[in-house]
Amino acid sequence: MAISPLSHHPLLRLLLVAILLSFFYFLGSNINSPISSSSRRRYSRPCLQLNFSNQSYFSPPLDFEPHHLLPFSHQTPQTLQFFPFCSGNFTNYLPCHDPSREKQFSVGRFFHRERHCPESVEKPRCLVPKPKGYKRPFPWPKCKDYAWFKNVPSKKLVEYKKTQNWVRLEGERLFFPGGGTSFPMGVKGYIDAIKRLLPLKSGRIRTVLDVGCGVASFGAFLMDFNILTMSVAPRDIHDAQVQFALERGLPAMLGILSTYRLPYPSRSFDMVHCSRCLVPWTNHDGLYLMEIDRLLHPGGYWVLSGPPINWKVNYKGWEREAKDLEMEQNSLEDLAKRLCWKKIAERGPVAVWRKPTNHLHCSQKLRTFKSPQFCTTSNPDAGWYIKMEPCISRLPSVNDIKDVSGGDLQNWPKRLNSAPSRIKSGTIEGITTQLFDKDNQAWKRRVSYYGVLLKSLYDGKYRNIMDMNAGLGGFAAALVKYPIWVMNAVPFDAEKNTLGVVYERGLIGTYMNWCEAFSTYPRTYDLIHANGVFSMYMHKCNIVDILLEMYRILRPQGAVIIRDHVDIIMKVKGITDQMRWNGRVLHSENGPFHPEKILLVDNSE
Repeated sequence: MAISPLSHHPLLRLLLVAILLSFFYFLGSNINSPISSSSRRRYSRPCLQLNFSNQSYFSPPLDFEPHHLLPFSHQTPQTLQFFPFCSGNFTNYLPCHDPSREKQFSVGRFFHRERHCPESVEKPRCLVPKPKGYKRPFPWPKCKDYAWFKNVPSKKLVEYKKTQNWVRLEGERLFFPGGGTSFPMGVKGYIDAIKRLLPLKSGRIRTVLDVGCGVASFGAFLMDFNILTMSVAPRDIHDAQVQFALERGLPAMLGILSTYRLPYPSRSFDMVHCSRCLVPWTNHDGLYLMEIDRLLHPGGYWVLSGPPINWKVNYKGWEREAKDLEMEQNSLEDLAKRLCWKKIAERGPVAVWRKPTNHLHCSQKLRTFKSPQFCTTSNPDAGWYIKMEPCISRLPSVNDIKDVSGGDLQNWPKRLNSAPSRIKSGTIEGITTQLFDKDNQAWKRRVSYYGVLLKSLYDGKYRNIMDMNAGLGGFAAALVKYPIWVMNAVPFDAEKNTLGVVYERGLIGTYMNWCEAFSTYPRTYDLIHANGVFSMYMHKCNIVDILLEMYRILRPQGAVIIRDHVDIIMKVKGITDQMRWNGRVLHSENGPFHPEKILLVDNSE
């Protein structure tokens, strides 16, 4: 048997073992520490200190450069290319209601007052300036009665409506005494008359549409009954009535009954009101009253004052012929019957009709009339550039005459967090009661987190709030206990049409296409919330135009909360820096490892 040479040399064996141990030691060191000292200096970063206590939800402004997929601009404030300010005549620029564009369109049926938006190449790439002497609006509720004249420097209403007490100029301030065309001595007595006819205090009436709203004094007073009013009026010779309403902290938007449906779904409002709104209700085969019928919830009320109501008393004051007014009222009464409405009462200056709760009886009645008939083609919920038709929007089917089409609504405030009928009935595919409840809880967490990021969210600093992609209305619902109101915009081409759900919850909103401008004046919103908006529109239109529109409607010391994927957020941040906005990128409430981030703009800082 052969003997190994090492067995005769113990020292040689020990030397070999030492060499092997040294080799493996250095090999292991290199594997565990592959970065040289110079490399360590290059990759060295301070550790992110995570703190999820109530005192600090977020870290300092974040740097995502190594992680996102889009190129990031390294421009410094000295090299950044800022957007210029528009010229002074753009101070009250209304892109889709521009009086200089109105001349291109027919005045028939006031079509020129409809939305007519500029093409992309026509849109100015500049920042709409504020008027000279602009001041922060008065806080709520003082703003309901007062506004700074230099914020809305228009004297037309002050002069035209002097005897009707719409608005008065007192030094530097505008004062709103609560008058109106049908209630020059104040809206309280007028609403007291309506209160004797309708259950305003019961919570049964929550959402109201005021057509031809003036300065929204009617809607302002209804707030005392927890009633939320969408006030609508065109840009006309009165010039700034909607602007006055928004400056007062009241929900309002530009709109007119002309050619297209109003931008709301069917069965939206518990009540529709017209106080001498000058709408020719019986013209065009009753087209405009049929639109009101579409918008009223089953069992909802239509309240009318002004000509021809109470014509026997007022025809001389209106400077109208009594015979003409009598014919006008008879025609109106006949049209209401054809719509299957029931007249509740006519007392003093006010008349009230009620829409049926279903169409079982109405279907039988319509067989005896030549017109109108039920609509057969259009979706009753569609409301974005959809032409009105002289037909009755059919209500959802019921089995019993006592049933309410589409489901009955609970009284306010119970309806806010109860699963809406459109969800319980399965009308919106994929949205269940469980998903609705989950969405509510998610928005409560998010809004709580927003309150940490934006310290003054709850203290009355922000009154008018725009939610650009409202979904089921969870954001607005989570804020309802604070002195704010939310315009819930739902993109007209969203995957799921949820605006009807928003209204069934007792909230208000509108259809919208953010590739176009919103129907409002500049500087009318204190806070804009944009959840997933830029992901939705990234490939539909230029997001620069969307951001410039947000700049137009945001008040100078307002705030913006943008939620989106980090890649989108960083792209948007590059543009907002050019707009001179003070923006910070922050983690969402989901923490640092989630791709959804928040761009917070707080211009009050």
